[in-house]
Formats: sequence, structure tokens, C-alpha cells
Amino acid sequence: MNEALAFSPEVAEALSERRAVIAFESTIISHGMPYPRNVETAREAERMARELGAVPATIAVLDGRVAVGLSDAQLERLAKEKGVLKVSRRDMAWALAQRRTGATTVSATMLAAARAGISVFATGGIGGVHRGAQDTFDISADLLELAGTSVLVVSAGAKAILDLARTLEVLETLGVPVVGYGTDELPAFYSRSSGLPLALRIDTPAQAAAMLRAQRSLGFPQGILVANPVPAEFEIPRQAMERWIDQALSDLGARGVSGKAVTPFLLSRIVELSGGKSLETNVKLFHNNVRLGSAIAVEIAGSG
Repeated sequence: MNEALAFSPEVAEALSERRAVIAFESTIISHGMPYPRNVETAREAERMARELGAVPATIAVLDGRVAVGLSDAQLERLAKEKGVLKVSRRDMAWALAQRRTGATTVSATMLAAARAGISVFATGGIGGVHRGAQDTFDISADLLELAGTSVLVVSAGAKAILDLARTLEVLETLGVPVVGYGTDELPAFYSRSSGLPLALRIDTPAQAAAMLRAQRSLGFPQGILVANPVPAEFEIPRQAMERWIDQALSDLGARGVSGKAVTPFLLSRIVELSGGKSLETNVKLFHNNVRLGSAIAVEIAGSG
């Protein structure tokens, strides 16, 4: 896959010098937020990473290549262009062959980061087992990617619209370590608590870096999911979130939305129902993950 990768000069130089690099997905730009908040959020994430000593590598499919590190103009293009494809592992070869503009999901970003030699990826929340999946079999490819791609992913848990208990069970079955950062339970994306206990915990970036080194020294193929709770001052109480999620799910069924459109629809509807609160929390938790991910990337680079 390396022939399909197009590195920005900044990322290429950092990788060649074994400096800290952190990957970001691009669906948060094209499918996760409205313009101009999407590009503002992406630019701020990149600024934060650089300030903390890590080189940002936002990943997308552009002009028949997997771009690893985007220019400001490319960020703007993803934020404004209509019809940007949502690219998972399944879609990547087709998107490249068709020269489609594509925003990478968690699974595709992990895949590209691993091929590029990037060990850390910060996002908002991963995909997982959708509510009602026992009937629909709607389970995100992110879980299988975590099972087979050795990248450390920092997120605020899985998206709250999912069945978090079943998502955690599947990750356990797949052998994916889910590690609470400063917490003993799985965060619920917008909320700090899900009520679901975690068996593993770390409290420093150095501990995260040491765990990734140990995981790789054992030859394990799995990535590591570091579950980082949203800062307390920005969280939305679970009871309020569940009311909005239930309403959004009801609207989803009434409108017949399916497939890749499900998650963007639900997140957008929750923004409406919450009066914009969920969008603000989404931005804050993502940037919180960027800070932690950057610190872990710096630790990994420093331990060489």
C-alpha cells in the first residue's frame, strides 16, 4: 500500500527523523460537523499537536492517492466539497481507482496510519455495535480493524448512539485491550460514565507508550483503544443524552435511513435536539484526545 501513499513534506520529514507523528481521521471534517466549524476544529487539532511536539497527519483519499498529512487548502477542500465519499477499509481500493475524494473513517485511518508507520491516532469516538444489531447485524468495521491493526487509538470510548455494552463485549472477544485513561469505566462519548467497568487502566502517557511497546514485543496484531473521558466541565449528563438519542433513533426509523448514512444522520439530529450542545462537547472531547494522543506519540518517539 505504500505506493498509494502521498506524504506531506512535513510528515515525510518527521517520519524519516523518527519524530512524533499523530494521525487524524477526515470524516470528522466532511461528515461529522457543519462548515466552517469542521475545518476550524481540524485546524485547531493540528495546531495543538504541533504545540505539544507532534506532527499532525490528517488522512484522506485525494486524487487517486491516500494523502498522509494535508495542506490547509486540502483541509478546506474536504470541509466544503459536496459528495465526499465516506471511506472505510472496504471502500479504499475503489475510491483510489475511481479517483474519488474520500474522507477516511476510523478503520481506514488506522489502516493508512499503520502502513505509513504512524503508531498513534486520535479521534472523537470509534464505531461499534449499533443498537438493534441482533436484528440488523450493523456492526462497524472499526472493531475488526482494531483487532488486526497495531495502532494505538485515543478516543472518548465508542459513540454514545451505539450499544456500548455489546461493543465492549465484541472488543473483548477480539482480544482488543480497552484501557481507561484515568478511569475504571468506559466513557460514553458525551458523558464521562457509561456504568460499564474496564479491567485495564493507565494514568500517564508513558504508561500508554510502554503498553504499546509490550503489545508489539509479543507479536500481537491488535491495536490498543485508550478510552479518555471528556473533561468534566464539557460533559452532557447521560440521562439527557439518552432522551436525545432515543428521539434520534425514532426519527431514523421513520425516515428509513440505513448503511453509512446512519451515524451522520444520528449525530446531526442529536445536534438539533440538544440545541448545539452535543456539537460543542464533540469538539471539546476530540481536542482532549488530541492532547493526550500527542503526548503519547512524543513518549513513543522519545523511547525510540
